[in-house]
Amino acid sequence: MSIPTKSVIVGTAGHIDHGKSTLVEALTGTHPDRLAEEKLRGITIDLGFAFLEENGVRFGFVDVPGHERFVSNMLAGAAGIDVLLLVIAADESIKPQTREHFDICQLLGVKSGVVALTKSDMVEDETMELVRLEVEEFLRGSFLEKAPLVAVSAKTGAGLGELKKALTDAAADSSAKDAARYFRLPIDRAFAMKGFGSVVTGTLISGSVGPGDEVELFPRGERLRVRGVQSGGKAVERATPGQRTAVNLAGIEHTALKRGMVLAAPGKFRKTRRIDVRLELLPSARKMKQGARVHFHSGTAETIAEIFFHGEKELPPGASAVANLKLQEEVLVLAGDRFIVRQFSPVVTIGGGAVLDPLARRPMLRDTGRVKFLETLERQNGEETLAAMTERALLGLGFEEIVARTGWTEKEIQGALGKLHGTGRVRTVAAEPLVLVSGKLFEEVRKKIIEKVERFQKGNPLLPGISREDLRTSLGKRVRSETFRAALEELAAEKKLDAQGELVKKAGSEIALLPEEAKAKEQIEAAFASASLAVPSVKEVLARLTVEAKRAEKLLQILLREKNLVRVSPELVFHRQALAQLKEQLSTYKKAKGDRISVPAFKELTGITRKYAIPLLEYLDREHVTRRVGEERVIL
Repeated sequence: MSIPTKSVIVGTAGHIDHGKSTLVEALTGTHPDRLAEEKLRGITIDLGFAFLEENGVRFGFVDVPGHERFVSNMLAGAAGIDVLLLVIAADESIKPQTREHFDICQLLGVKSGVVALTKSDMVEDETMELVRLEVEEFLRGSFLEKAPLVAVSAKTGAGLGELKKALTDAAADSSAKDAARYFRLPIDRAFAMKGFGSVVTGTLISGSVGPGDEVELFPRGERLRVRGVQSGGKAVERATPGQRTAVNLAGIEHTALKRGMVLAAPGKFRKTRRIDVRLELLPSARKMKQGARVHFHSGTAETIAEIFFHGEKELPPGASAVANLKLQEEVLVLAGDRFIVRQFSPVVTIGGGAVLDPLARRPMLRDTGRVKFLETLERQNGEETLAAMTERALLGLGFEEIVARTGWTEKEIQGALGKLHGTGRVRTVAAEPLVLVSGKLFEEVRKKIIEKVERFQKGNPLLPGISREDLRTSLGKRVRSETFRAALEELAAEKKLDAQGELVKKAGSEIALLPEEAKAKEQIEAAFASASLAVPSVKEVLARLTVEAKRAEKLLQILLREKNLVRVSPELVFHRQALAQLKEQLSTYKKAKGDRISVPAFKELTGITRKYAIPLLEYLDREHVTRRVGEERVIL
């Protein structure tokens, strides 16, 4: 037997008693009924699984229930179907559950399939021909319109070879699931195995999983470790997409696990209670009104949903619309995931569709661009989706949010971003981790920065610029730090702003003093220069000036920034020349009398009182001119 190169899930669907389980057993040698109750009653209550390797394909058969009471189980199985095996008994033809199962598979986006006309040994050729015609009419216009119709008998084995070939051909046409994407496994069963602990099963819909991996359990958010993985009843190093997979989990009781939960790559996705979707109603359904409550099924999850149409008040049978679904329970879904809705009461399948935005906001009347945005997402064009998502993100779009909304890998995100390069629609404001903003928002931030700097300098002509932090804060909370930083750097590179150091100012701008301000500035400097080390207080000096106190304080700040004056303590300011002369005095003292000097000796050397001596010595310590040792200073 050739080594399997592709894993394909075949879902058997059809009316109760049409021989689905018996047919799967004839094909695989495994009867999919697991439970004693199923054996006893002769119907499949829960999902049954069986496997077949044929012509390089590993088929996993999901035998889904046909009994009306168990359709929710059928939906759990349909989530990962690649190929539909529609089973219709030749002696009964099309029945109500046949129609409902087929509707569900169409709504779930199954694209490929085969029709098995079972119990062919129980009818005459003439009857078989009539059933063929009826089935062909039923399937006209659907994805199974050109599918092979194979007459089989599980009892005699007739047609089984032809059916296996038809399944192999259908498998070749089915699209392969991507192992490079992030891991997701919707759980359809959870149980305890003696000696192993908690085990869950499901159809692996993307990514891969193996022993030792860390996984996240949704919606609980717990991180768990994988002890072991089986596929097709055998332990495997890694399970790949399309495979029926059993995962043995460490660190959790099986009673905490249930159908509807999802195992996924850790830290990549977010649970949700609101989703935007494309909803399609079956022609057989009643019209749906705004706010209608329905049973919602996606993957293996089942909950109640309240439906709000965007721009519509009701949806007629056979029509479709974009809608917002408010879910009663949290689920994990991604864009593109299919879902089914069933009428609240009586419970029958009425429609379904695809998720467009898994992290939707509450519908707002003023959000007039929402329908257009959702229609863009629906086209599934990578760069258009990325641009639209970025344009609607008021704070910009981070790598983590892109992944949580789309399930895209880093390679896919970079591919979409590459196609947008040069269009101006999206700007990268941080590369690691990636942060995007719309080109329009980026231009607005640039404009605001220039306006804020100009306004500040106009209002504060004696200050050289605004501090970076004050400038960023003035833009408000809606501008993230990455956007501010990137816009400021670009403006500096274009020489529109000078952003060296902590201050930001217009490029080439200088402080222009009025004549009386220039005179006052000279007076301040002269007052401190003439005082040598016995300086007056700042208040005294500023009080003598003719300019008002506020401007006098700013003139002092200019002198401090220019380093003509130096603030030694909160109360004391000295001229730079006086401090330079003091350092020379200490150098001369060191040569003549050694490198140690006491406070009294320092006072004698400089001719100043203790009021000045102690702050000056502490300043010299900070400047590494001296170092305190006990009550003395060592001149360095």
